[in-house]
Amino acid sequence: MKKSELVEAIIKKTGAKKKDVESFVKAFIESVEGALAKGEKVSLIGFGTFGVRERAARKGVNPKTGKPIQIPAMKVPFFKAGKGLKEKVK
Repeated sequence: MKKSELVEAIIKKTGAKKKDVESFVKAFIESVEGALAKGEKVSLIGFGTFGVRERAARKGVNPKTGKPIQIPAMKVPFFKAGKGLKEKVK
């Protein structure tokens, strides 16, 4: 589902105006991004948790040349599904 399809689905469920739903979706995404950028978690009970994990530096291989490379440590976002979401997906 793309963002535009999500907006349409919310409009069908709520009857809200498209402009309002688009601004709410945009605000939600920006809020989650802002919290993750600060290193905070975003927990939506029954849905899941957005967070940031540290990924250690590691060795890799350049697929074009086959030569070894060093991949630097970095922070990566993650999502862990909550119990309610896991049960609905079964």
